[in-house]
Amino acid sequence: MVHVLSGRTLLRPTDPERSRHFYGEQLGLAVYREFGTGPHRGTVYFLGGGFLEVSGRSETPPSPAVQLWMQVEDVAAAHEELVAKGVGVVRPPVREPWGLIEMWIADPDGTRIVLVEVPADHPLRYRPGI
Repeated sequence: MVHVLSGRTLLRPTDPERSRHFYGEQLGLAVYREFGTGPHRGTVYFLGGGFLEVSGRSETPPSPAVQLWMQVEDVAAAHEELVAKGVGVVRPPVREPWGLIEMWIADPDGTRIVLVEVPADHPLRYRPGI
């Protein structure tokens, strides 16, 4: 069995500086570490229990099959903050039939990011009788 100690999602953006601005300045993700120098340097951001590494460069945007899921405390507050920072919203916050509140945004290369709020009464947080 493989004993995984840590993991991260790797993104190879078409414009690394633009993506670093998006993830660091507009989304406000905290930096875990940076490595290398110049325009191809890498930046690793905290993602709650995981990490997002933006490094290298790609000539083509990622597949639409690549999506990021980020749980936040308050989706409505995140919506207001991101709109004020000029982040384009693909879909505003909506309570889904499964009970989660989800909002969709996209990074500069079009990678879809789902911001999710788990309400206090949702089964992911509270299970009666247990």
